[in-house]
Amino acid sequence: MAGRYGSQVMTMTVTNTPSADLAFTNLAYCSSSDLRQFSVPGSDLFLANVYNIRDGNIALNAIQRRHARVSTGDMVSVSRFVPPENFDLAMLTLELEFVKKGTKSEQVDAALLSTQLKRKYTNQVLTVGQKATFEYHGTNYILTVNRADVEGQDHTNGIERGLLSKDTYIVFEASNSSGIKIVNQREAASSNIFKHKEFNLESLGIGGLGAEFADIFRRAFASRVFPPHVTSRLGIKHVKGMLLFGPPGTGKTLMARQIGKMLNGKDPKIVNGPEVLSKFVGETEKNVRDLFADAEQDQRTLGDASELHVIIFDEIDAICKSRGSTRDGTGVHDSIVNQLLTKIDGVEALNNVLLIGMTNRKDLLDEALLRPGRLEVQVEISLPDEAGRLQILQIHTNKMKENSFLGTDINLQELAARTKNYSGAELEGVVKSATSYALNRQLSMDDLTKPVEEENIKITMEDFLHAIYEVQPAFGASTDDLERCRLNGMVDSGDRHNHIYKRAMLLVEQVKVSTRSPLVTCLLEGPSGSGKTALAATVGIDSDFPYVKIVSAETMIGLSESTKCAHIVKVFEDAYKSPMSIIILDDIERLLEYVAIGPRFSNIISQTLMVLLKRLPPKGKKLLVFGTTSELTFLDSVGICDSFSVTYSVPTLKTEDAKKVLTQLDVFSEDDVDAAAEALNDMPIKKLYMLIEMAAQGEHGGSAEAIYAGKEKIKITHFFDCLQDIVRF
Repeated sequence: MAGRYGSQVMTMTVTNTPSADLAFTNLAYCSSSDLRQFSVPGSDLFLANVYNIRDGNIALNAIQRRHARVSTGDMVSVSRFVPPENFDLAMLTLELEFVKKGTKSEQVDAALLSTQLKRKYTNQVLTVGQKATFEYHGTNYILTVNRADVEGQDHTNGIERGLLSKDTYIVFEASNSSGIKIVNQREAASSNIFKHKEFNLESLGIGGLGAEFADIFRRAFASRVFPPHVTSRLGIKHVKGMLLFGPPGTGKTLMARQIGKMLNGKDPKIVNGPEVLSKFVGETEKNVRDLFADAEQDQRTLGDASELHVIIFDEIDAICKSRGSTRDGTGVHDSIVNQLLTKIDGVEALNNVLLIGMTNRKDLLDEALLRPGRLEVQVEISLPDEAGRLQILQIHTNKMKENSFLGTDINLQELAARTKNYSGAELEGVVKSATSYALNRQLSMDDLTKPVEEENIKITMEDFLHAIYEVQPAFGASTDDLERCRLNGMVDSGDRHNHIYKRAMLLVEQVKVSTRSPLVTCLLEGPSGSGKTALAATVGIDSDFPYVKIVSAETMIGLSESTKCAHIVKVFEDAYKSPMSIIILDDIERLLEYVAIGPRFSNIISQTLMVLLKRLPPKGKKLLVFGTTSELTFLDSVGICDSFSVTYSVPTLKTEDAKKVLTQLDVFSEDDVDAAAEALNDMPIKKLYMLIEMAAQGEHGGSAEAIYAGKEKIKITHFFDCLQDIVRF
């Protein structure tokens, strides 16, 4: 729906309005003969008015000239505008400001002002962005049209404008810094808590957190968008605190800072937890009270009209630990919690405060802080999914793309798929690492002063792939550790081994697709060296799970029992932050410090493992645990075997299995393979590889390269000599 313009276009000269009082009418003035060119036949609608003005001139006030970007004496083209049918405005939003800014503060009655404006401006066409001057109770104001809604009209393809009528509903707005306080506007649809009518999270540098932000908006800000009288009639109080928690680098601090910037209130106070602490008695509590001093003053003087005060606590777990948990003798941490609770939800609780806390360790916080009325909105900022990672990569590469620094082969969708379990900070690190490769190509180490040609800087897909290898996620798969567990790779070693591998991969599939088994545990038992760890590592790599960790005794040498327990628990806690995870508990008897003489083992670690193996992961998370052991009888005696869902026995190699392995290795002549395989009956595969390595060196050394290249073969007699060396009688 759009109006049409008359076919006749006149060229007129801009001049001043004839008198000062006419500047407040929002009308343009011309001569009576010129007016006939603008009037709409059959209507009393007019956009100009008759006055003692020369033909060919059009009189505009200063605001109109400024908005049209013209000066007196300029020649402008003017044509008649014919409004369409049903052009009356249903709702009009006007922003008020003083003509002379910063001179005073005034209280404006919205109902009286609306009546006066309708009396002056009825039957005038108002357009979004248009400005006008008017006088109200002796004070001159400038109004700006921020919104003009015609009922049933879609503004997506046209300019927002409409005709002011006596039925138009007018909403008045004023910035907090303008000095204008609007009262008696009970029917207003919304308040001005946000600086902008709408905002784009990506433009704020926030990617992959759309669902979390929607949750925060609904719970913490929806009530604040409405005027105070609405919430008072509903009988509710605003949310005064929220807690953002999750792994490091996921965007908690970024979101809190951007929320503070979006809100149309006082600048947020950002406090790092330890900064509040003081060595003087009572000074720490005073520092907490000072954070709320401005809000208390505003609450006393302005009441419900007070601006919102945002206080951001980074690392809040540093000062709000659970009361009674510290043994420092001063009780200062307990006092901080008590003081904070009093300010947020005490007898004289404030309603104009929003406290945002951030932590990686929600479990350390005092429970009283997390109850309704305190930090009641608790949002987990978890690792981004693939769509979120794509958004984050787009944010960090937008400027590169705008300035033509990105290569044509860049595929951000593929990069998002490759960067499973990367946090937002780690993705930013990937982009910076890729950029460093591109910049390094333009530098010469022989002459660092050589000018750089900017147009030659191109960041390619290869740069990003190098960067992904260089920047490893904290909650990613330990691929290097897993590869070390199968240095010889995986070969076909018989039907039994293949069967166990296939069954293990079915468990992986079960964890992926099943909604009824979020936790699956599998124990691989068998003689030492039979390939249990290599098999578990292979399943971990082939599963393509984003989080795969191996827990082995070799990483905990010399640690106390409690420290080992804490390390194992941390691996499980990290796994709970990933949507799908695999944990490999290698050599469980070594983790338990088992010694056959005695026997001795750690009951603390044993109890910890049994609890963790039965504890279900959080909702929406899935976990597969593999355990390996060579002491099945011992684990059964302490009850750990019952904690595993299934148990598979990994056997030693039989003659036919050994023959398959030797055939694939191709280090024996065809005539010697059968004899060698017969000798390897009931041999663990790890020992087989060691024996082959020893025999491949040759009788006098130096033969390994030729044997593995296929130029020579292992002599069977030397092989039997080596076999005698490793066989234990």
